[in-house]
Amino acid sequence: MTDPKVSKAITAALQTFNHYNSEGQEAAKPDFEAVFSAEADFMTKVDLLDKVFDDHPQLEELREPFFDLLMINFFSEDVKKLEDDYLETPEWEDIEEQTLDRGTELLNLLLYLNECDDEDIEPELEDYLKEFLLVDEDEFQDEHRIYEPIIANQILVESPLSEVKKVADSVAADSEVKELFYPIMAFFQNTTPTTSDKQEIADNAVNQPFDMAVLEILLSFK
Repeated sequence: MTDPKVSKAITAALQTFNHYNSEGQEAAKPDFEAVFSAEADFMTKVDLLDKVFDDHPQLEELREPFFDLLMINFFSEDVKKLEDDYLETPEWEDIEEQTLDRGTELLNLLLYLNECDDEDIEPELEDYLKEFLLVDEDEFQDEHRIYEPIIANQILVESPLSEVKKVADSVAADSEVKELFYPIMAFFQNTTPTTSDKQEIADNAVNQPFDMAVLEILLSFK
């Protein structure tokens, strides 16, 4: 079973990535749908997901964001078939250990958007940073370090997209939010963009195929 938001995100991300990338392939969509809906354990699904990307190298940039979607789908759908305390079991701890180097910070943002939906509140950058990630709390300094480029540039949610791009280009190459900086800022600037808004976002994007695909994933969870 695939969560409706996840299914929508997969479709939107692939369509958008392919639109801005001449080497994209629509043919991969059924393969991804088969992985996400498979009756298999999580690590088997990870292997299946990686095989799809191995078979479609032109989509490589989406590998880790799609891992995030696979994780979200697990939390939303797969876990329903398991014991109530499964996420506290040694088996899940082992999975977390095996996947420490997988995925991106997109996962946290998608979890936040689900929470916003559950609580019927509008997503806002300050709320995400301070109330969800708790970046101001002493015990969450890892999050503060990771999100430092975004924390330091929160004013960009009110700035022209050209300025967002300029700052995104300047984020350190080894930052864990380097690639996500532009689409995250663009999303929080306008969580309900029109077609013309999206065109402006694309026109200023750092990496059009990736940035716009990530934006569409976020919008699918709005």
